Amino acid sequence: MTAWTPAWVGLGSNLDDPAAHVARAADQLADLPDTRCVTRSSLYASPPMGPPDQPDYVNAVAGVLTTLGPRDLLGALQAIERDHGRVRDGERWGPRTLDLDLLVFGGLVTDETGLTLPHPGVHERAFVLLPLAELAPALPIPGRGRVRDLLSRVDTGKVRRLPR
Repeated sequence: MTAWTPAWVGLGSNLDDPAAHVARAADQLADLPDTRCVTRSSLYASPPMGPPDQPDYVNAVAGVLTTLGPRDLLGALQAIERDHGRVRDGERWGPRTLDLDLLVFGGLVTDETGLTLPHPGVHERAFVLLPLAELAPALPIPGRGRVRDLLSRVDTGKVRRLPR
């Protein structure tokens, strides 16, 4: 019997109808091989983390169960990004049609080239913690604490939940 691993994926976009990109990408997670999308959060709007001369982001989080390994899942996420026109040009935190981050993969802690788990920014980003807390407030982020406790330590004032 194959073991299913729970994983959490952050979704974000700030170009070309961001809400539609995030919603379509969440649907595409359910179509990945050996993966089931079991839950997804509301959409949230937040100012950009990077250069200020770009549109606000639309963010969400999805929970999946997968039999893929973390590198294979990350590769599948990057393929979905490319399907949405994402080009990795080296610009950090710039505008993008779609950004998919593997936030947590079971209880795995790793820091390898191209794969750091849990995601290094998950514990300090309100635009990740708010949607994650909506779905799994007691989720432990390995080495960091539970989502609800981490959320209590960040400023959520600039992140707003969008109407459904």
